[in-house]
Amino acid sequence: MNKNILLDICNISIEAGLITNKYYKQKNKIINKADNSPLTKADIDSNEFIIKSLSEINPKFPILSEEKFVEWDIRKKWSKYWLVDPLDGTKEFIKESGEYTVNIALIENNEPILGVIYAPQFSLLYYGSKENGSYKIKCNKKISSLSNSIKINTKNKNSSEKYYIYGSKSHSNSKFMEWIKINFKDYKLIKKGSSIKFCELAEGKADIYPRFGPTSEWDIAAGHIILNEAGGEIKSIDQKKIFYNTKDSVINPPFIAKSKFIKNV
Repeated sequence: MNKNILLDICNISIEAGLITNKYYKQKNKIINKADNSPLTKADIDSNEFIIKSLSEINPKFPILSEEKFVEWDIRKKWSKYWLVDPLDGTKEFIKESGEYTVNIALIENNEPILGVIYAPQFSLLYYGSKENGSYKIKCNKKISSLSNSIKINTKNKNSSEKYYIYGSKSHSNSKFMEWIKINFKDYKLIKKGSSIKFCELAEGKADIYPRFGPTSEWDIAAGHIILNEAGGEIKSIDQKKIFYNTKDSVINPPFIAKSKFIKNV
């Protein structure tokens, strides 16, 4: 991956995050979508900025975004494209928990090859690219280089240790808890919002994130490559690889994201 392009994508993510910050403490920031899921002015402005900026970097690559959907008849012909969530964790943004992110991924041949996630309220940027590892950097404004980045890796695990398990703050169900109790005896459940869960798995702050509720491809693609390059993996619950843009629906199968050191699930 060209380092200049990677830096550009990181800065687009940072600037989009700074746009969302402008709305963070505002009242009346919610606009409901047709399906009654929450949307904010921050989602819209962040999305417009990202699409414009990515188009300027390489107008040949199409863009699929949560707020700019493209029908299957068009995107089934794509081999390389940007996959964007301009504000992942809208419910956490509305609640002002800080646990929301900007996600940008580059998909090639149905797999992510680059992922950037920025958490504006924590001033943390995470990025990873295929065969180049994953990194984080503390920043609250655009950066001129990636030289201050810290390489991150998943946590090695002794089977006798307590397992730290991430769950969604906004989506949980009985199947999730049943699965945990069947597979783990000594564990601590930590609920977090957005793609921060993938980033913290990648840097060894937790061990596993099972997700049985619905997610969309733009929710996980950037986190997928960041976790992979840090020594983790995401697979469906029946142990199949996760692929992107292979069907009309953009809904992911239930999955398990984890450190590769965990072998019992």
